[in-house]
Amino acid sequence: MRFSPVLRAAFLFVLLGSLVVGGILGCSKKAAVDGANALLSPDRAGALSQEGSQAGPATIVQDGSTPPSGLVTVSFGSDALTLWPYTGKSYDGTPSDPVNVIFAGNVDPVKIRAALLSLDGDRTAFGLPDAYPFNATWTDAIGDVQTNYSESEGWQGSVIQLQMGQYEPIRAHLRLWRTGKAFGSGGTWTVGAAHFEVLIPGTADHEVISWEVAQQMVFVDLYRSGLLDQAAPFTLSGIINAAPSFRAINPAVYNGLPDELKALIGGPAGTATEPVPIGSDGQATIFNVVGEPTPKTGDFSSSFALTYNQAIPRPICSDGPLDWVLISGPVTLSRTTTVDAYGLYEYHSQISGHVSVTPLDVLQDPPAPSGASFQANVLDVQQGTIDPARAWAMAESKRIAPMNGGAEFLMMRLRVSSQGMDSYRASERCLAPQP
Repeated sequence: MRFSPVLRAAFLFVLLGSLVVGGILGCSKKAAVDGANALLSPDRAGALSQEGSQAGPATIVQDGSTPPSGLVTVSFGSDALTLWPYTGKSYDGTPSDPVNVIFAGNVDPVKIRAALLSLDGDRTAFGLPDAYPFNATWTDAIGDVQTNYSESEGWQGSVIQLQMGQYEPIRAHLRLWRTGKAFGSGGTWTVGAAHFEVLIPGTADHEVISWEVAQQMVFVDLYRSGLLDQAAPFTLSGIINAAPSFRAINPAVYNGLPDELKALIGGPAGTATEPVPIGSDGQATIFNVVGEPTPKTGDFSSSFALTYNQAIPRPICSDGPLDWVLISGPVTLSRTTTVDAYGLYEYHSQISGHVSVTPLDVLQDPPAPSGASFQANVLDVQQGTIDPARAWAMAESKRIAPMNGGAEFLMMRLRVSSQGMDSYRASERCLAPQP
């Protein structure tokens, strides 16, 4: 499946602020500091200056000691699991994705990975076309580490991430979390969040377009695996998260999708002028797994490059909604995974590059350069391990822009461990305006 050129062209004139993501990315300096102060302990709140070069970076610190609000309990037979029905990007309880798949039985994330990686891409018996991405196989995926909370071991990280398809142009993406919570005789619960997404042209970032399609893909393939109890293969959780929709699709993305894809995800026909809600019934499918897949052992690796060529709100130290830049240049994405015969899974992934940043005057049509270009360094590093007894993940992200008189930066570090050594730190430093 290929996307029309309209999808690329639309992003050159995307609505102001529409690509701003969570946390302090894309915020004004004051908003970044206000957001940091809201998360800092009372004795530190208000101590940060708007100009990081004068009073140090604006910093958010979290230790993962507090459960999020809104915990729910799901059950299968006589067993139950209490969990947060969303994923997060830190420990502040801000929902990112809905939890929409849960696994109970002789499984953990390593075994679910093995079950999905063992399947071919022929889903025609279930009415799916012999066309990409619906004939794609599952592989290990590159994506952000996200958090989830459940009883027994508390906060966990998505050490194992899988994709049906490739990083571009479209894929189903599944994140998995171990819980350590017993199920039945010798089984455990595993939590998952699946979504269908497209690569935003000219970037290395994705836009989610459906929760339900990806949930259905996981259902089809768990059924194909032969591991489900044929008498009671699954149940539904009941409504545990937002319905009838959660989050929305940027209209610039949506309007570039083929009509067939709009229909598949249940979106409106024609041109959207506002964000399109992403439909969700608010329920998770709970799979009753009785078979026991053998961990898929060996060494696995992938590496590829993507080229940025996109106008976006300034991601570091923005001065407001009209502060836009053109980002251009290549970044390299790589991942290595090792799984041994005992089910120990280890991985390392990295996104790195040096990109050119050009300030833009977006009040002109088309937008025009408004200042000299400068170089910025991009580096995202992840590593993690998981086995039947424990899990651990670490993710670091750095955006550094050397400037005259210093450097502006945005840095994040997330650590998640089943042994309770949880921490999150995000810092942004901005230079004072030149007189």
